[in-house]
Amino acid sequence: MTSGQPTLPDHLRDGLDIAFVGINPGAYSATVGRYFATPTNRFWRAFSRSGIVGINRDLISGDEEWLNDAGVGFTDVVKRASASASSLKAADYRYWAPLTLCKLKEHAPLIVCFNGLTGYQAFAQYSLNLRLKPKLGVQVERIGTSWVFVAPNPSAANAAFSLDVITGWYQKLGQLRDSLKSRG
Repeated sequence: MTSGQPTLPDHLRDGLDIAFVGINPGAYSATVGRYFATPTNRFWRAFSRSGIVGINRDLISGDEEWLNDAGVGFTDVVKRASASASSLKAADYRYWAPLTLCKLKEHAPLIVCFNGLTGYQAFAQYSLNLRLKPKLGVQVERIGTSWVFVAPNPSAANAAFSLDVITGWYQKLGQLRDSLKSRG
């Protein structure tokens, strides 16, 4: 269903603390092979500022493999790249969301973090058969044994949330991770 177009590889493995799930790869990100690669996307700046991974440098697009070793993974609800997520059709979600569900259940990260309400809502509808009106933060639903968290979409197209607000949500995600890990 990708028609030979480039997409992004999954960075998933067993034992992850957090698996970030985007809506779909942007065309530029898919071309360069890196998550959130568009310079205006705020993911890397917000994630670096959040302190989820304690390092003394700014994280950048291309750090996905290093982060995977540090317990952070990446995938998408839909693997078809596009210039804008608004171009996705129901058929894209119908095809890809169940495949993403299988991958997430197989690898069972401690937390699955969806970047954006839209992505989580479509994922829930097309893979869990749930019609939800989710809010940001921890969700009631689980994916297998994984907790579900929704953060604001860091895309520059989502101007409703500032870099500081997105950073704050990632800090809450880090606090949830720390709390869950301390429970054993």
